[in-house]
Amino acid sequence: MSEKALQIPERFDFGYHKEFTDQYQKLLADKSITDIALDFSRVSYLDSSALGMMVLFQKKAKAQNVSVRIRGAKDSAKEILQIANFDRLFDIS
Repeated sequence: MSEKALQIPERFDFGYHKEFTDQYQKLLADKSITDIALDFSRVSYLDSSALGMMVLFQKKAKAQNVSVRIRGAKDSAKEILQIANFDRLFDIS
């Protein structure tokens, strides 16, 4: 079992779409990875496009039996994830 962390920037919005997609596709291509943690420790802003990107990533990961969790979310970022019911899609720690 191997876990990799994907560092999310301070502003998680559509401007980060290509980089986020490139990073998670690289991780999903590595068949030795079974768990991916989205490191939210630096995130202070996220918008609806970020939530959409996370849902798409979760679907692709689930199709490959890779679990995704969110770690380090705090303050407004954590609040947004909870309001959007993302605790139903992701393990948030």
